[in-house]
Amino acid sequence: MALRSAYQLMRAHFGHQHWWPGETPFEVCVGAILTQNTSWSNVERAIANLKAARVLEARKLFVLEESKLAALLRPAGYFNVKARRLRSFLRVLVEEYDGDLGRLLAGDTAAVRERLLAINGIGPETADSMLLYAGGHHRFVIDAYTKRIFQRHGWSGAEAGYEDLQRLCESALDQKPRGEQLDYWQDYHAQLVMVGKGFCRPRQPRCAECPLKPLLS
Repeated sequence: MALRSAYQLMRAHFGHQHWWPGETPFEVCVGAILTQNTSWSNVERAIANLKAARVLEARKLFVLEESKLAALLRPAGYFNVKARRLRSFLRVLVEEYDGDLGRLLAGDTAAVRERLLAINGIGPETADSMLLYAGGHHRFVIDAYTKRIFQRHGWSGAEAGYEDLQRLCESALDQKPRGEQLDYWQDYHAQLVMVGKGFCRPRQPRCAECPLKPLLS
């Protein structure tokens, strides 16, 4: 199966990515919100600001004035919008779950996903990133890299949406034992990010050097 072969090729080229780069599940959730429409390097700078200000905790961030929060998030771009989105997430976490992220992310995967999607500013990709990387839920994350790589290889059509691609991945990549599947899906997504950033670019893709070249039809 092409999707399973793709992982072997990517893993051999890049090695295990140990993704998501966050020290705590809460930091992962903050990063998932901040990475919307920007590069991860910009997110890292914004998170570094939060750490330097000693506010990278749910309650401390929630009581921070929105203007001050936005200033700290400036490197991540769209900082005013992201400050509001982060505060929406924090409001639910602090006021409804007493700041306990474990409680917010606990329960049936579908129910937790709906819980997250009900928060203003959290869409499917952000919710699934939180589920997979912070909550330990088996939910495959789809992003722009995934869609571009899959279309170019003929693994999906141009009309395929987020849910279509997610179902495709979750059904095709279910061969691992349950205890190994979580790491498999986490690293698979990270490998696709590496291919998308370095090779399968929107313009001037580097197909000749891409680790997935053997799978091009």
